[in-house]
Amino acid sequence: MAAPFSHLKDLDYSVVQQCMHCGLCLPTCPTYDATKLERNSPRGRISLMRAIADGRLTPTEAFAEEMYFCLGCLACMTACPAGVNYAELFEHARAEAEASGVLNNPRRNAIRGFTVGWLFMDLNRLKVLGFAMRLYQQLGVQWLVRNSGVMKLLPQRLREMEAMTPDIQPAISSDLIAPVTPAHGQRRYRVAMLTGCAQDLIFSDVNVDTVEVLARNGCEVITPPEQSCCGSLHAHNGEWELAQRLARRNIDQFPPDQFDAIITNAGGCGSHLKHYASLLKGDLVYEKRAHEWDRKVKDIHEWLLEIKFRAPGLELRVGEPGANASQPQTPNSKPETIITYHESCHLCHGQKITSQPRALLKAIPGVKLVELPESNWCCGSAGIYNLTQPEMANQLLERKMKHIRSTNAEVVATGNPGCLLQIVNGAKAEGLKLRTAHPVTLLAEAYRKE
Repeated sequence: MAAPFSHLKDLDYSVVQQCMHCGLCLPTCPTYDATKLERNSPRGRISLMRAIADGRLTPTEAFAEEMYFCLGCLACMTACPAGVNYAELFEHARAEAEASGVLNNPRRNAIRGFTVGWLFMDLNRLKVLGFAMRLYQQLGVQWLVRNSGVMKLLPQRLREMEAMTPDIQPAISSDLIAPVTPAHGQRRYRVAMLTGCAQDLIFSDVNVDTVEVLARNGCEVITPPEQSCCGSLHAHNGEWELAQRLARRNIDQFPPDQFDAIITNAGGCGSHLKHYASLLKGDLVYEKRAHEWDRKVKDIHEWLLEIKFRAPGLELRVGEPGANASQPQTPNSKPETIITYHESCHLCHGQKITSQPRALLKAIPGVKLVELPESNWCCGSAGIYNLTQPEMANQLLERKMKHIRSTNAEVVATGNPGCLLQIVNGAKAEGLKLRTAHPVTLLAEAYRKE
């Protein structure tokens, strides 16, 4: 009989053995930095993965818990001199853990079945949940719950999770964005716009801003009202087959040969969206199309710099001869708004997009960009990490907020919805008056001021 399929044993062994155990990743790993335990480092985790691939170890509860203690921030990939593909190893290790069933229990299975297996497989279901949450907030029920003393009767963890409940937007993207948005002036490109899952419920205004900025820069934007999850939640939580199903669904809805680019404005989603080819490797129907898909998917910052977006207030495009990325201030101009930039882990480490958001921010008149210390250090959001590992997530958030305060910034810009929410909650907990915004929102506002 053939041996049962194993995500780590059947993975290309060259990926598993690539780690040289040099240790250069250790100072960049937030969990190792906090605990100084080898098993909490990328090197330690890869050793566990390789032991399973070699047949020297079987998946255990301790192995699975270690894989979920990892943030998946991919900072180790930026530091690694050998080019170890930790992102691929990380996803297959979690899939191995799930396939083994070592973490199975009725409560966990029910939560995962409802969220990962049902809710995020059809975004119409998520929209119904969003509508219920919006009623909870707008009808005053949330205020009553928080001020009546009822919360004191709940366990501390539930109180903490309720305090993190995000504000749901009054309208979702399909209510705000036409299926086809024509380019302003001459059409230069035809692009598709991905509206996301949580992004659509909590930051549909960012999707509106994204479409507006694209249109102002000569893009005809196609935004279908019915879209699917990108599958990053599933791939990052060991549900490989569900992630594959969603990838095929997205490729069918957005045939890559019909667009100049497929735009995402969420750093975490974008990192996953650019790797459909590896996800669908061996699929005779979809693998070739997936390679074209990966080539066409563009983060909004990346795309705007690629097409040389127009700086607000100027006819010149950023990147063209004579264009100045930072706008000069006249003697009578208002004081500059101090902005700092937090780098989404999957945007900077996963997609290697670092200079483009900064160039975008510097092109906005009246803005002074102050560099954030440890700008590419994880804030603790990491998908759903702040829900599953609250203690470590809170340590990272406190560290991030300390650095934000040191900049005296009025606005924190970041290109990922999870990071935006995490920093909003951090500012709220500290009573800090601070605006958080996606860079594309700030650019859209500058265009409107013209």
